[in-house]
Amino acid sequence: MAPLRREYDVIVAGGGNAGLCAAIKSAEEGLRVLLVERGGPVDRGGNTKYTRDIRYAHDRADGYTTGPYTEEEFLRDLLSVTGGETDLDLARLVIERSHDIPGFMVKHGVRLQRAYRGALHLSRTNAFFLGGGRGLLNAYYRSAEELGVDILYNSSVEDLRISGDTFEEALISTPGGVVSIRGRAFIAASGGFEANIEWLKRYWGDAAENFIIRGSRYNDGKLLRILIERGAQETGDPRGMHAVAVDARSPRYDGGIVTRVDSIPFGIVVNIYGKRFYDEGEDLWPKRYAIWGRLIAEQPGQIAYSIFDSKVLGLFIPPAYPPIEAGSIGELGRKIGVDPLALERTISEYNSSVVCKRFDPGELDECSTRGLIPPKSHWALKIDSPPFYAYPLRPGITFTYLGVRVDRRGRVAMRGGGFYRNVFAAGEIMMGNILSRGYLGGLGLTIGSVFGWISGEGAAEV
Repeated sequence: MAPLRREYDVIVAGGGNAGLCAAIKSAEEGLRVLLVERGGPVDRGGNTKYTRDIRYAHDRADGYTTGPYTEEEFLRDLLSVTGGETDLDLARLVIERSHDIPGFMVKHGVRLQRAYRGALHLSRTNAFFLGGGRGLLNAYYRSAEELGVDILYNSSVEDLRISGDTFEEALISTPGGVVSIRGRAFIAASGGFEANIEWLKRYWGDAAENFIIRGSRYNDGKLLRILIERGAQETGDPRGMHAVAVDARSPRYDGGIVTRVDSIPFGIVVNIYGKRFYDEGEDLWPKRYAIWGRLIAEQPGQIAYSIFDSKVLGLFIPPAYPPIEAGSIGELGRKIGVDPLALERTISEYNSSVVCKRFDPGELDECSTRGLIPPKSHWALKIDSPPFYAYPLRPGITFTYLGVRVDRRGRVAMRGGGFYRNVFAAGEIMMGNILSRGYLGGLGLTIGSVFGWISGEGAAEV
C-alpha cells in the first residue's frame, strides 16, 4: 500500500461484501478511498468469507439460475418471512437494484455458477460463487486494489469526530499505532454485534452463553456502539438475529457455513426432553432455515436434536461433523442423552400421523402429518429405516438485526431528527431497516451490495 494519507475523500470501515462494494463504487466515482479492515490478509472479509450465494431479481432464466424471479415475487417472499415488518421503501429499492448484481460481480472478477446438488430450493432465485465467499472476497480485493483503494489491515475505528451533522475525522487503531485521518465522508460497514456475548446477554440473559457465533469474531459491535453514542438513531429488534441451527460440536467462533445443519426438513427436531416444538416442513428451506437458531435458543439449555433415518441421507449437504448413528431409536436416545422411552414415544406418534402422497425434496410436496401437534406440513416421511441418525443443535448466530436507521441514500439518521450529511451505512450494521425477523437465503449479501453501491454514490455527492 502507498504511504497512508492524512486525509481521504471517503473512509470505509469494514472489508466484507458491503464495505468492498462501497469502496469499489467510490473509487469508480473518482474518490480517494481508505478501507479499514479488522482482519489481516488471511482472515479478512468478516462474515462474507462464509457465504456462497446471493439472491437477486431477474425476469428470465440466466446462466446462473433456472427460471425467472420477479421483483413482485421477491417482495412477496420478503414480506412473508418478516411478517410485513420492513421499511417497504428501502426493501423495494434493494429489490429493484438487485437486477444489477450479476453484472457488477462479473465485472469485478467474481465467477458465478448455478446451485450445486443439495443446495435446497435455491436454484431459481440465487447465483452461487465459484470458490464461495473467499473467492468473492479475493476478486473484490483485487479489483479494489487495481482501482487505487488503500487497504489498512488489522486495524479498527476507535472513535469518530462528528460536528453537528458532519463527520470530520476518524481515530483508527493500526499495527503501527493510533492515527487520526480526516475524510469528506465516512461509510460504516462493520457488521453487527453478534460476537459480543455480553451485549447479547442484555436481551437473551445467560442463554447467550450457549450461542455459537458461526461468523466473524470481529463483529463485536464496536463501531455500532460508537455511532449510537454519537447520536445515531437505532432501528431493528435488539433480540432479532439471523440465527440458524448449527452442529453443537462447532467452535465458538468462525465455524462458517460448514457447521450449518440442513437435515431438519427431512426428519424431526426434539428438545432435551424428546419433544418436538415446531413444524420442520413449514415452508421451503431458504425461507425457514434462519428461524431455527432462535427456536433452539428458546428451548431448555439451548440444545435440540435433528433426528432422521437412512432414507434421507444424500438429500442435503451434510455439515462438517458426521451424524451420531445408532441401530435403534432407543440406542440413539441413549447416545445423545435424551430419555430413550420419550424419544421412542415421540417418533411412534409422529410415524402414525404421516400421510404421504407425493414426496419431492425439491419443492413443497404432499407428505404431511394428520392430527399431530405441532404438525409437519411437508416432507413428512416415517422414521423407520435403520440406521438412525442425530445431529446435536445449538443456536448459530450469523448476524444481529439491531443497527442504525438509514434513508434511500444510505445516510445515517440522527436521534434528534434529520440525517448526517456525510455518514453512510451499508450491510449488517443497517440490516434492521429491512429485517426485523425472519430471513431469505442470500438476502444479506443483496442488501449489502445495494447499500454498498448507494453509500459509495452518496459519498461522491458530498
